[in-house]
Amino acid sequence: MQKILIIALYAASLTLSACSIHKVDVQQGNVITQEMRDQIKEGMSKRQVGFILGTPLLADPFHRDRWDYIYRLQTGKNKPELQRMTLFFEEDKLVRIEGWPGAKRP
Repeated sequence: MQKILIIALYAASLTLSACSIHKVDVQQGNVITQEMRDQIKEGMSKRQVGFILGTPLLADPFHRDRWDYIYRLQTGKNKPELQRMTLFFEEDKLVRIEGWPGAKRP
């Protein structure tokens, strides 16, 4: 009788603990801070931009003059946070920034 009670309590504790599963935060892509963004200026070379921001998450071989920096954060059961910044170059110089607050629009 005691064994059955112990097994029942053990099963109940496992069932209750499964209800409160912890969701791990998932962070993907390039983290770009406002300080990093403030350093980026039109006219900078690809090399200078890459030094500040790092390698872009997306570098399309068909559009070598476009770099896409994407960041996604999924915390627990909340909606994912998505940030995107696209840089456009002409003749190795930064000419336009899109997708960031304060960025110039075409």
